[in-house]
Amino acid sequence: MDKLLTIKEVAKILRVSERSVNRYIESGRLRASRIGQWRIKQSDLDEFLKKNLNIKKIKK
Repeated sequence: MDKLLTIKEVAKILRVSERSVNRYIESGRLRASRIGQWRIKQSDLDEFLKKNLNIKKIKK
């Protein structure tokens, strides 16, 4: 069973504002469910991070 996170918790993990997390949800980039307030499953956050990971590739 996935842990359900609040927007505030996700913002803290991502080190962004709560407004930014709301924008990710509104744009469909981050999946969330409305259970009283928005809740984000840990697995959905992990998937969001995978898709939006910026890694600089080093040429050898």
